[in-house]
Amino acid sequence: MKSWGRMLWALLSGPGRKGGIQSWAFSSWPPHSPLAGLVSATQLVSHWTTVFEERGIPEARESSEYIVAHVLGAKTFQSLRPALWTQPLTPQQLQCIQELSSLRLQRMPVQYILGEWDFQGLNLKMVPPVFIPRPETEELIDWVLEEEAQRPCTAGAQDGPVILEVGCGSGAIALSLLSRLPRSQVIAVDKEDAAICLTQENAQRLQLQDRIRIVPLDVTLEKSWTHLLPWGPMDLVISNPPYVFHQDMEQLAPEICRYEDLAALDGGKEGMDVITHILALAPQLLKDFGSVFLEVDPRHPELVSSWLRSRPDLHLYLVAVRKDFCGRPRFLHIRRSGPQCGCPVDT
Repeated sequence: MKSWGRMLWALLSGPGRKGGIQSWAFSSWPPHSPLAGLVSATQLVSHWTTVFEERGIPEARESSEYIVAHVLGAKTFQSLRPALWTQPLTPQQLQCIQELSSLRLQRMPVQYILGEWDFQGLNLKMVPPVFIPRPETEELIDWVLEEEAQRPCTAGAQDGPVILEVGCGSGAIALSLLSRLPRSQVIAVDKEDAAICLTQENAQRLQLQDRIRIVPLDVTLEKSWTHLLPWGPMDLVISNPPYVFHQDMEQLAPEICRYEDLAALDGGKEGMDVITHILALAPQLLKDFGSVFLEVDPRHPELVSSWLRSRPDLHLYLVAVRKDFCGRPRFLHIRRSGPQCGCPVDT
């Protein structure tokens, strides 16, 4: 499933109109096709792969496999029992596959079509227009878990870390950390009502609602951090914020520009607008030597380092930069120190 997360998918708002893509999809089978008699899952995957390729749909085979598998009650085509690959489908199953495939022809992301997606081993509900978590972010979580495992345990301490996530979206980051750190507590904030509702629903689905506080909050507003003081001080702040350079927004795929929640992508002139707000609020909330973990654009490590040097009053320093699976500098670890600390950057 990770290959899907690497793409910035976008949602087309509604079903096809009469005579449009949906009508074309339903009539796309050749004369005397198996639709008139018996058709197997393997035949359907081949058929819709061809249709998707002809219409320029990315990841054509994966799209058809996920849709067919979903209708047959599996997450992936490969996980289906082999007998189901060649077993004739019912008319109801054929109809459902056609309807879902017609949505894919409209560039609806598979995550939205299926209504769910796996992230860090958790099955999360996906609802448009809430941002779909990408596989790079799984690497950010892995890094946080590595660092947390190395943190010295205080004698007699019973509680895990208190974590703030800025921009919770579907709850992917917050809930992944809660599931892997059994004694942790998370405060998850987002300015969008749809994200707040989806994170709440996913927390309940995973029975993690008792250890998460979900707060509607826009961190770019003045003194927004004061609303978070009742839950502090915090051990960690983590975020996958909007970080696309504004001038790069127009270079995104047309369906993204048209249907993606641009506020979840656009980071301003240098992609730093929300990042700097997070860093400015962090010292107000973090414990001494608490950490900030960020997912950023590959151009940001130097920009963030320079910005931090210009703000010594924040007592934050860049500890390390980590590359993603494509070899791009993508993740930052920033730490709060005492006022006398000046530490070098380790990349």
